[in-house]
Amino acid sequence: MATQTHEAAGHAAEAASAPGMPQLDFSNWGNQIFWLLVTLVVIYFVLSRIALPRIAAVLAERQGTITNDIAAAEELKAKAGEAEQAYNKALADARAQAQGIVAEAKAEIQAELDVATAKADAEIAAKAAESEKAIAEVRAGAVEAVKVVAADAAAEIVAAMGSTADEKSVTAAIEARMKG
Repeated sequence: MATQTHEAAGHAAEAASAPGMPQLDFSNWGNQIFWLLVTLVVIYFVLSRIALPRIAAVLAERQGTITNDIAAAEELKAKAGEAEQAYNKALADARAQAQGIVAEAKAEIQAELDVATAKADAEIAAKAAESEKAIAEVRAGAVEAVKVVAADAAAEIVAAMGSTADEKSVTAAIEARMKG
């Protein structure tokens, strides 16, 4: 144990006489620079031969994937544009067809309406003719009734005045007055 103590004391004395940090000791700089250069060369070769090619391959693969995805997106966009144009064309065709059907239905309805209107006009004309005939008969009957009543009234007025009138002269006077 005593030898261990003397050795520890000897090392402590050497450490106290050492100039400081070994990295700053100029006598060790040659070795340090050599090993620094060896380490840098090893790191350079490891990076240039192993790590950087792998990174470059990953980046190239990524760029290829991005390029392919962009190309696929452009292709899909073009297909979507074509699909939209086809949809718009089909929609326009369907609208045109619907308008044709509507026009056709309107024409059919108008034709049916014209037939029904013509039939109704014919029925109205027939009823109007019947009504005019009935009105003419009523008028004729009314004129005859007015003539009879006028003849009777004229005969009574003449009789009330104390005179007599023959039926022919009364009828002729009534006929003349009725004509205007």
